[in-house]
Amino acid sequence: MRFFKRAPYLAGFLVATTLIFGAALQSAGFQAGQGQKKIENTNPAQRLKWYEQHQAMKAQSPFKNLIWRESSPEQLSGRATCIAVPKGDKKTIYIGTATGGLWKTTNTGVTWEPIFDEMPTLSMGALAIPDTQPNTIWVGTGEANHFRGSIAGTGVYKSIDGGKTWQHMGLTDTNSIARIRIHPTNPDIVYVAATGHEWTYNAERGVFKTTDGGKTWRKVYYIDDQTGCIDLIMDPRNPNVLIASMCRRIRQRWSDPVPSGDGLFKTTDGGQNWKKLTNGLPTNWKVIGRIGLDLCLTKPDIVYAYVDNHTPIGSHPAGATDSYRRPMTYSRIVGAEIYRSDDLGETWRKQQPSDEKQLQQYLASMERFGGTYGWVFGQIKVDPVNPDVFFLMGVGLRKSTDGGKSFQQVSYPRLHSDHHGMWIDPSDPDYIVEVNDGGANASYDGGRTWRDFYQGIRAIQFYNVTLDMATPFNAYGSVQDSGTYRGVGMGPVPPGQDAGRGRGGRGGGPAVRWESAPGGEGTLISVDPTNPNIQYASGYYGHIMRSEYANGRWTSKNIFPQLKPGGLENHENWGQWLAASILSPHNPSTLYHGYGCVYKSTDKGDTWKQISPDLTNYDPARQGKLPYMIYFAKLTALAESPLKAGVLYAGSDDGRVSVTMDDGANWADITAGLPYYKHVWCITASKYDPGTVYIALIGRHDDDFVPYVYKSTNYGKNWTSIAANLPGGPTNVIREDPKRSDVLYLGTDTGVFVTLDAAKTWSYLGSGLPNAPVWDLQVHPRDNRLVIATNGRGMWIIDDVAPIQNAK
Repeated sequence: MRFFKRAPYLAGFLVATTLIFGAALQSAGFQAGQGQKKIENTNPAQRLKWYEQHQAMKAQSPFKNLIWRESSPEQLSGRATCIAVPKGDKKTIYIGTATGGLWKTTNTGVTWEPIFDEMPTLSMGALAIPDTQPNTIWVGTGEANHFRGSIAGTGVYKSIDGGKTWQHMGLTDTNSIARIRIHPTNPDIVYVAATGHEWTYNAERGVFKTTDGGKTWRKVYYIDDQTGCIDLIMDPRNPNVLIASMCRRIRQRWSDPVPSGDGLFKTTDGGQNWKKLTNGLPTNWKVIGRIGLDLCLTKPDIVYAYVDNHTPIGSHPAGATDSYRRPMTYSRIVGAEIYRSDDLGETWRKQQPSDEKQLQQYLASMERFGGTYGWVFGQIKVDPVNPDVFFLMGVGLRKSTDGGKSFQQVSYPRLHSDHHGMWIDPSDPDYIVEVNDGGANASYDGGRTWRDFYQGIRAIQFYNVTLDMATPFNAYGSVQDSGTYRGVGMGPVPPGQDAGRGRGGRGGGPAVRWESAPGGEGTLISVDPTNPNIQYASGYYGHIMRSEYANGRWTSKNIFPQLKPGGLENHENWGQWLAASILSPHNPSTLYHGYGCVYKSTDKGDTWKQISPDLTNYDPARQGKLPYMIYFAKLTALAESPLKAGVLYAGSDDGRVSVTMDDGANWADITAGLPYYKHVWCITASKYDPGTVYIALIGRHDDDFVPYVYKSTNYGKNWTSIAANLPGGPTNVIREDPKRSDVLYLGTDTGVFVTLDAAKTWSYLGSGLPNAPVWDLQVHPRDNRLVIATNGRGMWIIDDVAPIQNAK
């Protein structure tokens, strides 16, 4: 264990600190983990065994009588990724979501039901239904958009009864699947476009084919262990003809995927031989990103390609910043380009206006069509009857009626941004179903007006949950791409105070009124325990503000620490997407906020003082470049002991953990004994014993799904794994029970677990919860109510945990 101090240094270490840790001073360079090997790529067979274990523990739970009920904003849904509609049946629609499972309607969206909730993953990448078998559904799991918050799939699944039962069909180690194509007359012939692992190299990516309905698979196109297939189209006249879009999709913790595309490839013999398509397409492939493909169903010689072109074209204005305040010091790029082929991909031509004035306007609008993250999008959908009509999906939605020479912006109230997929009715092209970051929408007039299915598809992606001390208490949580919300009246209501609480409760619980609250989508919320009208929101990349609620409205003030020299171009002035931030349990006017170092305020954020050196494993070689940069080597978890003021723990996204016993005067590295280089997701300092601390780390960013949860009883000097009989992780959050010291609650990517014996053994908790990622949980200390935030299925509640506290 290593000690270090913040400047100005004291003359020596405090005696108490020396006695506790018994270690000598070491240099400031990070030493923990040197020579260790990072664990990556969990064996896919092990993942399926963990799933079986999870389902068995769920079935055998001693707490089945505790029923989970959902309470989430009625006005929200969550990111949806794919659509399938049986041929000839306009009323039945299947919608796949990023982390909320698969949903089905048989009445054109009046009602919806989830049909994949008990499967190993609720991440949907692709859906397909054979033309000749309307009750057969193929599901490719694992979102292929590869967001930072994406969760891995477990291969391909098939149902032959409309989603009542499922069979695993293999390709477990693909982790993400972008497209499934089925032979129009022989449903046993199926092609899968596998994008592969998001974070690590693996060979199970490319194009796969089965000729026996999924019993066996053959890899028919493969480039290397970094390159996946992101799109695939099939000629409906001759299904041996396919065009594949291949793209390098590996991301780093410090960088979104950097364009280095491999282009388009065509087969005319069912995948036995392939050739690269180049005639008329861009030649600078090293700066080409994702390419989306589609063809006209009735005129399939006509194919369109949506190219994400990162060729530099000049500089941004001096001082320009993007929507996240990041300096735009990088080059402008070409952006979205549209190419058309009239001979099934043999030759291509760029589509754009011929008039010079129109051309300049067109190019300017296409430059930013994908924002700074064109690798997320790349979807294009062609009208099945008119080959000059198609929709282009990016941050916005656009429609062309002249083959891509001009576009009209498609917008409508409650048609969310960030578009990911579309289905157009082959018999009535005015009927459209579209999916986006907000959920799913439908149009019956070619895109002029839209309805939404948000209330039916409950796929809300909460990052976290915070409970205040109002009566009844309120719940706060930030939602992917939708901002921060407050559930007013989440807690038990005193007699006679239930009137006018609004809507929002499901499963028989009291109604809750959900409303917008200060903060953004990637925000950690803290609420003053002595005054629930004072709220702090730590937003994406370290932005923080204080808000006060009075007279029915919020008033907010930015309170982030003063920038260091270099301003926004200095990495030290940035935090993680979910930057660590807490209120002191000893004084609600005291805040701690983490970038690479820890800042402290004792006046509600009006002024700040740096109280630590950099507490991360910062390495300049592990830093990204704008606009692909993700701020890395940042603090992601802070916790102060409720029993000893100034005993503060800090954990980072690169696996480093530190503690100070004296409010930042001296710090000790306590990483030894923890898994190497794993993202610290949660630290909980015990309210029962001053030396006890719990930590949950995740290996998701290494495609590693081992459950990493640890306990120390001596301030982190020694760590012991308390995973015990847990099935696979990731393990996202651990909390103590407010009344019983040996009861702990744990949230994983598939549910909630509880222990009654200080983590010697774990049991699955409750009934009725889908296998959704649980990213945060809180037990209200006064009202004994457990509230969890799932990243894909909203917030859920167990109304009273007394049966757990009273269990033996």
